Amino acid sequence: MPSQNSSSFQSNQTKSSSPDFNLSLSERALAAAGAAFLSAVIVNPLDVAKTRLQAQAAGVPYQNLPSTCRFEPNTVMLHDTKRFPQYKGTLDVFQKVIHEEGFSRLWRGTNASLALAVPTVTIAGSVARSLACVTCYPVELARTRMQAFKDAQHGTKLPGVWKTLVGVVSADTNTNLHSSFRSFRFLWTGLGAQLSRDVPFSAVCWATLEPVRRRILGMWGGHESGGVGVVVGANFAAGFVAGVLAGASTCPLDVAKTRRQIEKDRVRALRMTTRQTLVEIWRDGGMKGLFTGVGPRVGRTGPSVGIVVSFYELVKYALHTYTTQH
Repeated sequence: MPSQNSSSFQSNQTKSSSPDFNLSLSERALAAAGAAFLSAVIVNPLDVAKTRLQAQAAGVPYQNLPSTCRFEPNTVMLHDTKRFPQYKGTLDVFQKVIHEEGFSRLWRGTNASLALAVPTVTIAGSVARSLACVTCYPVELARTRMQAFKDAQHGTKLPGVWKTLVGVVSADTNTNLHSSFRSFRFLWTGLGAQLSRDVPFSAVCWATLEPVRRRILGMWGGHESGGVGVVVGANFAAGFVAGVLAGASTCPLDVAKTRRQIEKDRVRALRMTTRQTLVEIWRDGGMKGLFTGVGPRVGRTGPSVGIVVSFYELVKYALHTYTTQH
């Protein structure tokens, strides 16, 4: 998918070009959007696995909640592992989802990922990207909630992005949060954690990508001698390494983001900070808790960044070749 962090990295990528490949803004936007679309479709199952593992660690029951994605106390349910079996890892998530919900459920939330892709990868500039992130964040919140739960009945039609967001705003609670402002404010729960995750993610990616790409291109003789095979191979390999390192190093912040987005207590969700959430995760699960879902996260961010970078550079290469021959 691209996830929001790989999308943020991709929007930086659109400002970079190979020394001899200079494209117009519209061509760069086209290449970026195509890369984001391809990445979102391919890696979404890993995003579903990561989200469900993190949701389970946060205390969300395995069984799905009502269609509006409202949260109810689940203290008893957490200990009833016979009735609500626990996920044991990434492959176990895949097996249970396919067996109990259907193969297509692995692509749950893809529509939200695609809705996020265009504004987050085609807008240039740090301020504009941050604005796009803030504006589109409710869709990100909906995606996490859509991916986090098992549907109550196999074959039923699950709520989409809009219905999920309506359920978030109109959820019945036993709190005094009756004001419209606070209800809509809840749609941005966890935004700070996401921004805190995306900045170091992009930093690690950029710090890793360019040196690895230059080294590989140097070994393979550069763009000129290798042609399209070198362009795709070098960029995918460099992007894969960068994505793995960035995904692993920012996993605790990703866990905090997910924990904030699925918090059942609305008052607590609005009052908790990213730092407090990280401290709580450490208190409850230690280092293992902070890196819950790191396997599928790394398995997603590596190929995701690799696909984004290599596809983008491939489109640039193709457009450059076409323009020089006509």
